[in-house]
Amino acid sequence: MKISGFTFIKNAILYDYPIVEAIESILPLCNEVIVAVGKSDDDTLGLIKGIDSEKIRILETQWDLDLREGGHVLAEETNKALSQVSKDSDWCIYIQGDEAIHEKYHAHIKQAMLTYKDKPAVEGLLFKYLHFYGSYDFVGDSRKWYRREIRIIKNNPQIKSYKDAQGFRINGRKLKVKEIDAYIYHYGWVKPPEKQSDKIRNFQKLWHNDKYVEKNKPQLAFDYVRLKTKI
Repeated sequence: MKISGFTFIKNAILYDYPIVEAIESILPLCNEVIVAVGKSDDDTLGLIKGIDSEKIRILETQWDLDLREGGHVLAEETNKALSQVSKDSDWCIYIQGDEAIHEKYHAHIKQAMLTYKDKPAVEGLLFKYLHFYGSYDFVGDSRKWYRREIRIIKNNPQIKSYKDAQGFRINGRKLKVKEIDAYIYHYGWVKPPEKQSDKIRNFQKLWHNDKYVEKNKPQLAFDYVRLKTKI
């Protein structure tokens, strides 16, 4: 069984993305990991090149900001990485720059991939989510937090990242998936308040036009106690 990992990243240092930890969390599961590195305003490329693994293949990209509204550029970058996985891989593991898979789940994940590898009725594996908030001691558990997402897919060229890269579709329809007993740890809301505001400000540019971004500027230091900022 051959496994490919894939991800994308841009400005990881500037916006404090734990992309190195994200990649390293899936490396033991993968035969290769494709990293689409967007042209950045910091040394993100050097950061990725500094990971000590021959499994990593870097794809340098230029983000198309004409696709920025609705976050579609994120799906586009995801698909660029996905398109580079080896043709003979059986499964593809997707990880975003602020996520990680704990090693305690690796054996279970491997077994699930073996179990469903030759079953056409299963096109992907669904993970549960744990969203850390403010620090590593607190998690978000309201209905506003997404509870499950597909993070492993069969190596099928018809499967594409969807909308803002939060899920996958095959010819426009949802994938047939099996939920597994494993979690993705999400660290997107664990940053110093100033860095969190910087990230929100940047992310707004990927979902909205300039008029909206100017009108909805986040406060200089994000207030984790009173979540008012629109994202």
